[in-house]
Formats: sequence, C-alpha cells, structure tokens
Amino acid sequence: MLRSDVLVVGSGAAGMYAAIAAARAGSNVLLVDRSLIGRGGATVMAQMTVAVAVGEEEPDHWEHHLADTLKAGRGLCDADLSQLLCEDGPACIREMDEWGVGWARRDGHMAQVHAPGHDRKRCVYVDFLNTGPAVSKTLRARVQRTAEIQRVGDLVVTELAIRDGMCVGAHAVHTPTGASVPIAAKATVLATGGLTRLYARNSASINMGGDGYALALRAGAELIDMEFVQFFPIGHLAPRLVGMDPIMWDPFRYKLGGRLLNSEMKEFLPEEGRYISARDVATHGILKEVAAGRGSPHGGAWLSFQHCSEAVLREAFGPVIDRLAANGIDLTRQPIEVAPIAHYHMGGMRAGADMQTTVPHLFAAGEAVGGANGANRLSGNAITEALTFGRRAGERAAALAAKIPMPAIEPSSGFSSNRSKINPAAEIVRLQKLMNEHVGPLRTQGGLERALQEIRQMCGDLPPPRAGLDPEWMDLHDLRNMRLVAECVTRAALARTESRGAHQREDFPETSAAWERHQTIRV
Repeated sequence: MLRSDVLVVGSGAAGMYAAIAAARAGSNVLLVDRSLIGRGGATVMAQMTVAVAVGEEEPDHWEHHLADTLKAGRGLCDADLSQLLCEDGPACIREMDEWGVGWARRDGHMAQVHAPGHDRKRCVYVDFLNTGPAVSKTLRARVQRTAEIQRVGDLVVTELAIRDGMCVGAHAVHTPTGASVPIAAKATVLATGGLTRLYARNSASINMGGDGYALALRAGAELIDMEFVQFFPIGHLAPRLVGMDPIMWDPFRYKLGGRLLNSEMKEFLPEEGRYISARDVATHGILKEVAAGRGSPHGGAWLSFQHCSEAVLREAFGPVIDRLAANGIDLTRQPIEVAPIAHYHMGGMRAGADMQTTVPHLFAAGEAVGGANGANRLSGNAITEALTFGRRAGERAAALAAKIPMPAIEPSSGFSSNRSKINPAAEIVRLQKLMNEHVGPLRTQGGLERALQEIRQMCGDLPPPRAGLDPEWMDLHDLRNMRLVAECVTRAALARTESRGAHQREDFPETSAAWERHQTIRV
C-alpha cells in the first residue's frame, strides 16, 4: 500500500508541474506513470512553439491571446478555462525561464514567432525543434530536486478508488512484477494526456490511448466535447522519415512561407492568411483537394520549400537539415508529402477553473481537461495549457489535502478470472484503422454508425496480470480503455449534426447556432 497527500497520475508537463506545485504548497506527492517518469506523454515529443503573451517581440496582453483562443474555438470554449490558460501563461513561461529551459532569444529578449491563428508574434520556442524535450528535461530536473515528490514508474493505474462518492486514491499494477498496488490519497490529479493513439495515423506516444478519460468515466466523472479531435494538417506522409517528429514542418512553413500544393502544383488555401490559417481550415483544405482527385501520390498534399536557397534553409533548420539529408530529403530539390494526422483532443474531463472534476477530490490537468479550446485548439496552446492547468491543479489539490485526513481505501474490485481469447494487439490495430476511416477529420452518419457497431463488439473483461512483464495483459488493458473512449468519441460525433472546427460532417456541412453547446457523457 502506498499513501500520499496528493497522487498525480501521468508525468508529462502537466503532471510534473502539478507535482511541483503541490509539493511547494506543503503536500507530500506521489507521481506515478506507466512508463519512465518525465519521458512519456506528449510533451517530450512536442517540437514546436508555446503560445504566451509575454510581449517580448511586440506589445501583447493575455486578453489578446484569449481573443484568438476563443475565435479558434468556434464558439465552444469554456471562457473561464481559456482565461486561466492565457492569463497564467506568462508567469509559467517566465518561471520555466528561471529554471533554465532555454527559450530562444533575439537581442536579449525571448524570440517569438507568428503562428497560425494568432494576431501577432506570440509563440516562444527552444531552437531547432527542441521545445518539448527541453520543457520535459527542465521539469524532470526540478521534480528530481524536490524531496517531497516520490516518483514511481512502471505503474499502470487500472481504476480510481471511490468511497462515498469521493476519490480516495487509485488501484494500480506494477508491470514488471504483476503485483497489485493500492494507493491511498487525499487528492488525486489525472494528468494522463489525450487519446490520439486511437487513430492509425497519429503523432502520439504509446500511452496516449485515453486512459485518464476511461478511469474518470468509470469513477463517475463527466466527460465533455469528446467529438472534437484535432488533426494536425501537415503531418509527414512521404518519403519515409525515420527518427523525426511527423509534425515538425509547421514552424518552418510559416517561418519560410512553405507552399502547400496540390497535384497540379498550385497553392489551394486562400491567399489571405495562407500561412497562418487555423489548423481545422488547413486540414479540410487538404482533404478537399484529395477528394477532388488533386492530392499527392500518397493521398495528401505537397509541401515545398524549393523557393528557398540552401543558405536560408540551413539558417532556419540548423542541424535538422543534416538529419533530413540522412533520410534522403533535400528540400532544395524536392517537395515532401504531408497529410492530416491525429494530434490533440479538445475534449476531456469536465472541470472548473480550480481543475476539480465532477467527482469530489479528483482533479484533472493538461490535455485531460476538456473545454478550454472549444472545437479547435489554437496553435501553441498545448504546452501552455499543460503548465497552467498543471500548476493550478497541484495548488488546489494541496489546499484540499491540507484540510482532510488520510482516507482508507477499499480492496480493488479485481479482474475477471478468465484469460482472453482474442488477440488484443490485432484488435488495437483494427480499432485504429476503424477510427481513422470513419471517425477522422471527415465524418458521415453511415460511417459513424458502422464504427459504433464494430466498437461495441470489441473487448471483454480484463483478466488478472501474470507474474512478470505481461505484454498481452498490457494490450488488453489498453484495448479496454481505448474501446470505451472510442465509443465516447463516436457517439458524440454521431449526435452532433453540424460541422464546427475539428468536427466536420459531410452530411451536415453547415455550422448551426443550435449546436453552440457542449455535449456531456457520463455512465
């Protein structure tokens, strides 16, 4: 049995910042992750920019950032959450600067770029696609130096512990041994990230299959806006790219005016705002060209930097040019193919500005929270959201923990005694293909209904893990959660009979004023 004032599940940027904030507020913290602490999740893979109104390149204010966030959200942002993200962002970014993250600088000031959907230069970054790794490394070092934070990796949380309607901790499995590990906690923070592993083409790490959503839903929490999955418009498609992030092209596109071309080598996005269009606009623009038979050979669009000299490319890309060359890519001679790729989830757990979910003593942080970004996330808001929401969740969880005694925790409800008769790895691949085909960027009633029918036929009970590392059990655990979350996304998409932001229905192409509202899912 483990005990802690505050339990934080997930150790990306949101989880680590939550742990740090709770510890400096006086709590003993247990930070757990199914992989290595600080090395899983989405943050470490994020290579681009962070939106924050620090105003170092040109005058700015968080209210301007908020206005752009609300505009990108297509009328569905939770204004309180959006304001928290924008208003608290500068303080978090400056604190990260003090901790040595290494934001790029120009003339003594933080360098900022004009990212898609913003009205000015607002996004900070760490040079040469190193933003996410630098943020993770900085937070990881801070966590390691904080004595009040106990770190435990290789721990898979299988269910939240609920007593009298309140969260009192969690039940977990230690994957190397198969041992059950009950965890008692006064307050619990879920910082488990998103769900993009549900899709065959995704930019996610392997632990982004919606675990937190499934845990919260089974514990009685409400989920919100589950239909809104953001597809990054220019994920790498071809030629083969090894060892590099498939979403690396965006900052170079708007920095150098990278040209998106159809099969006729013509630009197809509207000239006004061509390089700073919001992600949903660019995604649907590419898919329309493909549908019209003007796509690139592998079913996407061409991205060309051939108008740039080798010197300009090397100045912008730095050592990335050499890594591209190792992949056989010479941007002065050839365009590359790009296509939309599942990247982020706007929905998630319903939470207030204190990060409290609808289950008492259960908090959420980062991408696990739904509502802040509405129907479409503004470029650069993901890490800002992780930091601001993580800090707020840690502070509020610690404040609660200071007022209440350590709870008792009931034994786990356990697992089925039956071994699985399915191939869970194959079923995960089938689910990912199904989601990509029918619950992707373009949706129809027929496709959604077919997906829902097949999803409901997948997976049964989760059997007990065997002693020692049990890959089959891990796949079954993942499939169980992914199936539940996929059903939530599909049901919500089927119910929303309009097109808005990242949710596009080919059979309901217009945006409806009657649908300017959230959908909530609960068991």
